[in-house]
Amino acid sequence: MIPTLFGIMLINFIIIQAAPGGPVQQILSKMRGQSSDMDMRFGGGDDMMAGGASAGFGGDHSSAYKGAQGIDPAFIKELEKQFGFDKPAHERFILMIKNYLTFDFGKSYFSDQTVVSLVCSKMPVSISLGLWTTLFVYLISIPLGVAKAVRDGTQFDVWTSALVIIAYAVPSFLFALFLIIVFSGGSFFSIFPLRGLVSDYHDKLSWFGQIKDYFWHLALPLTAMIMSGFAKLTLLTKNSFLEEINKQYVVTARAKGAPRHRVLYNHIFRNAMLIVIAGFPAAFIAVLFTSSLLIEVLFSLDGLGLLGFEAALSRNYPVMFGTLYMFTLLGMMLHLLGDVCYMLVDRRIDLSASRGH
Repeated sequence: MIPTLFGIMLINFIIIQAAPGGPVQQILSKMRGQSSDMDMRFGGGDDMMAGGASAGFGGDHSSAYKGAQGIDPAFIKELEKQFGFDKPAHERFILMIKNYLTFDFGKSYFSDQTVVSLVCSKMPVSISLGLWTTLFVYLISIPLGVAKAVRDGTQFDVWTSALVIIAYAVPSFLFALFLIIVFSGGSFFSIFPLRGLVSDYHDKLSWFGQIKDYFWHLALPLTAMIMSGFAKLTLLTKNSFLEEINKQYVVTARAKGAPRHRVLYNHIFRNAMLIVIAGFPAAFIAVLFTSSLLIEVLFSLDGLGLLGFEAALSRNYPVMFGTLYMFTLLGMMLHLLGDVCYMLVDRRIDLSASRGH
């Protein structure tokens, strides 16, 4: 986990070096744009503000910035020092890793909030989407996958397979737009709200009313995310059960007269669910950190996906790298938890064998 985490941070840091338009560059460009507007109002031209070559993150500690000509060099040096670009790239990376080892992620460039406080303020929205989506996906996919495996080749299997294929083919954001148009005041009905996780009057409601209001706001985004998420797991569950159904121990158990439901749930279920259980952490991470960006934008949900997107656009490097470090570490911890769950469910797995014992 340690070399993997270090490698991810290093590769992303190197990629950012080649990305044009760091925070210093953006501030200078805005100043140049404002000056150009004033020049146009008073008859001036752009010549006095014509800049040099574009500089990326790796070049932010140099003096060559687009739109920097005509701006006091001392002011540029102060900006570089403020953003930490007065040091070479390798020194910045080493300092960043040292700080991250003590979970010091610094402050956002463009607000007085720390990265941790920003993430904590956005976490409830993404946790709500990720947790409930994963839960409902598993509650739908596992029973449906088992039913498809038991009825393999029947009309039920054919029609549900068509539904699964359609759900897999339609992007979640496109289905979300369809739900908004139909159920959220687009062209037909105005049943569900379009913005936020709760209503403005949420605190004035009773506890039951707060729960109802919470799920009322989550109904459409959850539906959109579930439709695109349950297809893979359904097919995975079906294939796992089909593989176990054809094994010798199942044939033997049924030949001995064991009831069908006992064979299915006492023998097949435990073995077939291994791969499904092991994939839970990865599924949760995928939903939590990658699948909700467009959903958050469409339904105006201020979560982690939107935070990362805005940080990338504004080149807010502390937020970008801080969230990358935290989420990568969390993802690897959940993958480790999945391996432990795999071992607990299947006693045949012996981790000591991989160490040569």
